Amino acid sequence: MSGGEGVMDEDGVRRIVREGYAGAARKGAPCRCRCAPGAGRAADALGRRIGYSAEDLEAVPEGANLGLGCGNPIAHASLVEGETVLDLGSGAGFDCFLAARRVGARGRVIGVDMTPEMVEKARENARAWGATNVEFRLGEIEDLPVEDASVDVVISNCVVNISPDKARVFREAFRVLKEGGRLMVSDLVLKRGLPEKIRESAAVRAGCISGALLKSAYLGAIGAAGFGGIEVIEERAFPVADVVNDVTAKAMAEAYGADREKIREVEECVSSIKVKAVKGRGAAPPAGGCGR
Repeated sequence: MSGGEGVMDEDGVRRIVREGYAGAARKGAPCRCRCAPGAGRAADALGRRIGYSAEDLEAVPEGANLGLGCGNPIAHASLVEGETVLDLGSGAGFDCFLAARRVGARGRVIGVDMTPEMVEKARENARAWGATNVEFRLGEIEDLPVEDASVDVVISNCVVNISPDKARVFREAFRVLKEGGRLMVSDLVLKRGLPEKIRESAAVRAGCISGALLKSAYLGAIGAAGFGGIEVIEERAFPVADVVNDVTAKAMAEAYGADREKIREVEECVSSIKVKAVKGRGAAPPAGGCGR
């Protein structure tokens, strides 16, 4: 914090985020069976609400879905067999495993996450699943451990909004994509400013609200990175308080208790959007280089 005003620098944000998601990784998701109706089944219920099919939810390794997403980027990514896919903030690997099924044995999926516990959990899931076309790398999405122009598709699910430098994330995505490569993100944006009590909460910042941008600023950051063909293909209200395993719900409960009206006030500020864009052939990189 600086000056006692509740302002947190980038390293502080990353520390809080890392700690929050390390806790989620350690907690995990109990099994989906009827004998254990806990977070596993709740995560699947949220998954269905945000666009995953029952087949999707059953197709991934047990424990890969931690209920941390806000949409299904795979549904609109138009993945093709043999493509290389990069997932920004891959968590326990849920979207990576779905992508791996679509790109097949000739394809490749790379997940990048900055939380060691998440990376290890994802690797354990991959070993248990026998995945040979998926790998998980420890790193920050603002400085991707991925080669230039090496990826066909970049996906992300409710992660860019918690980055302290979203513009840099999109510049990095532009850098690693091949010419003609596609960006497909599901994320949260703001329709209007948040209540001050939520905006200044470090715990909420570690989740998926306080650091979110206004929709126009979010789309502007994608364009400034050099992308073209930017299109919002879906937008809907998002039940933030229903997120499973996300520290946001806990922080909102601590801030507002059982005051459903206050929680609804926050939810009415937030939209879940799915955005696609293209690194068009001949598109110039953004001014200032790749932002590394």
